[in-house]
Amino acid sequence: MLRVLIVGGEPLPDELRGQWTAGREVYSEYGVTEATVASTVSHPLGHPLDAPGTPPIGRPIAGTGAYVLDAFLHPVPPGAVGELYLSGVGLARGYLSRPGLTAQRFVACPFAPGQRMYRTGDLARWTDDGELRYAGRADAQVKVRGFRVEPGEIEAALAGHPEVGRAVVVLRQDREGERRLVGYVVPRGSGGVDPELVRAYAAKELPGHMVPAAVLALDALPATHNGKVDITALPAPDFAELSSGRAPQGAAEEILCAMFAEVLGLERVGADANFFTLGGDSITSMQLVSRARRAGAFFGAQDVFEHRSPAALARVVRLGDRTPHGADGGTDEGEVVWTPVMRALGERAAMGPGFTQWVVIGTPPGLDADTLTAGLRALLDAHAMLRARTEADGPEPRLVVGRRGSVDAAELITRIDATGESAQDLDEWADRAAREAVLRLEPRSGVMLQAAWVDAGAGRVGRLALVVHHLAVDGVSWRILVPDLRAACEAVAAGRQPRLDPVGTSFRRWSRLLAQEAAARHRVAELDDWTRVLDTREPPLGTRELDPERDIAEGERHRSWVVPPQQTATLTARTPALFHCGVHEVLLATLAGAVVLGRSGSGGVAVPGRPASHGAGTHQRTGSDGTILLDVEGHGRKPVGDADLLRTVGWFTSVHPIRLDLAAIDVTRALEGGPAAGTLLKAVKEQARAVPGDGLGYGLLRHLNPDTSPVLAALPVPRIGFNYLGRFPAGSREGALAPWQMAGQDAIGGSSDPAMPTLHSLEASAAVRDTLDGPELTITLTWHPAVLDDAAADRLGRRWLDLLAGLAAHTTHPAAGGHTPSDFPLIELAQDEVEQFEAIAAELEGGRTW
Repeated sequence: MLRVLIVGGEPLPDELRGQWTAGREVYSEYGVTEATVASTVSHPLGHPLDAPGTPPIGRPIAGTGAYVLDAFLHPVPPGAVGELYLSGVGLARGYLSRPGLTAQRFVACPFAPGQRMYRTGDLARWTDDGELRYAGRADAQVKVRGFRVEPGEIEAALAGHPEVGRAVVVLRQDREGERRLVGYVVPRGSGGVDPELVRAYAAKELPGHMVPAAVLALDALPATHNGKVDITALPAPDFAELSSGRAPQGAAEEILCAMFAEVLGLERVGADANFFTLGGDSITSMQLVSRARRAGAFFGAQDVFEHRSPAALARVVRLGDRTPHGADGGTDEGEVVWTPVMRALGERAAMGPGFTQWVVIGTPPGLDADTLTAGLRALLDAHAMLRARTEADGPEPRLVVGRRGSVDAAELITRIDATGESAQDLDEWADRAAREAVLRLEPRSGVMLQAAWVDAGAGRVGRLALVVHHLAVDGVSWRILVPDLRAACEAVAAGRQPRLDPVGTSFRRWSRLLAQEAAARHRVAELDDWTRVLDTREPPLGTRELDPERDIAEGERHRSWVVPPQQTATLTARTPALFHCGVHEVLLATLAGAVVLGRSGSGGVAVPGRPASHGAGTHQRTGSDGTILLDVEGHGRKPVGDADLLRTVGWFTSVHPIRLDLAAIDVTRALEGGPAAGTLLKAVKEQARAVPGDGLGYGLLRHLNPDTSPVLAALPVPRIGFNYLGRFPAGSREGALAPWQMAGQDAIGGSSDPAMPTLHSLEASAAVRDTLDGPELTITLTWHPAVLDDAAADRLGRRWLDLLAGLAAHTTHPAAGGHTPSDFPLIELAQDEVEQFEAIAAELEGGRTW
C-alpha cells in the first residue's frame, strides 16, 4: 500500500491533491539539476480544503540555502515575489565547456563569502510561516504597454480569490496590434465563480497595467497529452460581449459608444461600459477625444478619467459643429504679443535662426514628393505659427503670422537619396540632415520650418527630419504636428483632400490673453508670494556667476545618461502610483538630492544594482546647504478664459522658480534605497506644489506687467533649470522602424543659436521614449565649462542616476509610498496626520497600504 508520495515539477492542483492525500503522506518537492535535483521540500500536505490553493514547495533541505532576491540581489520581504537562488553542498561547478553560461547562472553569493549560488530563473515568495511558494518563471515575462509583466504574479493574485482553484494568465493578440492580458480561472470544488468579482479582487492587489483586460471562468483548463496547460486551446474572450450592456440613449451616448468601440477595436460598447476596464489607457483616451471631435462631440482627455463610461461622459460632452469651444471666431493672422518665455530669453536672442527643435520620423514606403508637399501644405494652413516671421526694422522687434498660402511648402523640402543605406546609417543621415536644415531656417523671411526627407528607396521606410524654429513649437506641439502630417499625407495618398481637425484658440489670441492676465487683480496678488520664494541666498554652483556677454550657447557642454530599463519601468509607473505624484516630481526630487550631495561632498556609498560612482562618503545631514532655487519649465497650457489649446501649436512653455529645502533630509541614505528615498520624494513633491497659483503668474508679473517686473527683477535668480519633456512613442532601438514612428536617439532634438546667452549654470532635462522594448528614460545635463567644470557636472549627473536607482529600489519595498497633504486639498493636514490616517486605514484593511 502506497503510504508516502513526493510530487514535483508542476504545481499540484487541488483536485489531484484531494485524490492522493487521503490515507498517505504527500510532500511537495522542488529542485533543479544544477543543485542535484532536490533542494526544498514541504511539510506533509493536508487536504486541499484545509489549505486551499497552490501548495508550498517548502524549506531548503540540510546543506542547502535558498534566497528570494530582487534585481539588486537584495532579499525581498515575505509575500513579495523575487527570483529564487540556491546554494550549498549540492551545487554543481558549472556547465561543461560553457564558461559564458556558467558565469551567467552561477554567481557569487553575497551572504556567504567565497561561495556561489545558482540563479534558477524561477520566481518565488516566502510565506509568513517561512515556506516557499512557486510563482512562475522569470523568463516567462511578457511586455504589455511597454511594461515587463510576469504572468505568474498575476496568476497568484487571481488564485488568491477564495472561489478560485487554479488560474492561468496569457497575453493574447487576437486582433492586429492589440495585445491584452487575459485570465482563465477554474472554480474551487463544484461551486461556480464570478469572473468579474475575481478581476475586481485582483485589481486591488496589482498595479493597473497588470490587471487582465478580461477574466474567463472555465470548468477545466485544457491540457496537452503530457498534462500541461494547452495555451493554444484557451478560448478568446469576446470583448464585444463583455462591453455590451444598456443600449445608448440619445445622440451623445450613441456617438460616444461608437467612438469607444472604434478606438478600442470592439464591435459594440454599452452605455455603462468602463473605458479603462475595456483596455483603454491615457494614450487611447487622447485618441478618443480627437475622434469624437471629428464626430461633433467635444470633451477633454481629463473628462475621460473622471467620467469613464459613455453615459457619464454624455452628461458633460458638448455637441455641435466642428468648431471647438473657445475657438477664436476671427483671424489667426497678424502680430503676436511676445510671451513671458520669449521675453525671458530676450526677443532678439529668441529670433536667432539657430534656435530650433526637431524630430525624426519614419516615412512610409512609396512616399513621393507631391504627397509630402501636399501634406506639409495642409500642416502650414492648419497651424498658424508655422507661417510666422520676425521683423526687426522698427524700434521693437515684432513676431507676425502670415496668411494661409504665404509659405510655399515645396520650397521647404530637401530630398536626400539614401538608397541602399542600412537602417543605422539612415538614422545617422537623418540626424546630419536635421542639423544642416537648421542652417536653412530664416525667421526674418518667414522660413520657420524645414523638412529633410531621407529617401531610402522603393519598398523601404525612410526618414523625415522636421525642423522648426523654437518660436513656433514646443514639446507638446510635436504631439499635434506629427499625427496631423501623417493624416494629411495618408489622405493625399488615398486621393482625398486633407482635412485636419480645427484649432481652438490661436497662439496669437493666446498671447493677448496672457497680456490681459498679467494685469488681473488675482495675478498681482501673487507678487508677495513670489517675492518670498526668491528672497533667499544659496551656496554658489560653480566657480562664478554667469556673464551673459561671455557665457553663450556656443561654449556649452552636454552629457546624457540612460537609466536602466527595469528602473525606468519602476520610476515611470510604480513610483508615481505609490507616491501619488508625477514622473516630473520623481526626477526633480532626485536632481535636487544630487545637487545637495554635491555641496556636502557626500556621494560615495554603494548603490543597489550599480557600483559606487565616486569616493567613500559618510552619512551626514545637509544642514544649511540644503536650500536650492530652481527654474522649472512647464508646458504652460494653463486655462485662461475660455481658451481651448488642445490643438494649438506654438511655444507655450512657462518657467517659474521654486525653492526647495532639504536640510532635514538625509540624502545620503536615500542613495541606499531606504525610507529616506521616499521621504525625499514626498518633501520635494509638497514644496514643488506649494507655488503661488498655478505657476503661470511669475512669468506674467516678471515680463508682462511693468509695475511688478522691477520688483521681481531685483531678486536672486535660480542657477539651475529643470525641464521634463514628457513621454514620446518610439520604435525599438533594435527592431525595424515603422512608418510615422519616432526615430533617432532622442525624443526631440534641438539647437541653440551660438550667440544666445546661457541662462543657467546648469540645465537638467529628461525625457521618456515609449519603445516597443519598454519605456526608456534619458537624463541630460548642460553646463558652461567656464562656470562649472566637466568633472563636477559628471559627478552631479552620476549622483542623479544613483538617486534614481535608490528610489527605484525603495519602491519595491512593501512599506514604500503614501500620500502627502497636497493630495487632500479640501482640508488642512500635516504630514504626520496623513501618516496616522494611513496607518488606521491599513489596519482596517488588514495591513494593505493605500
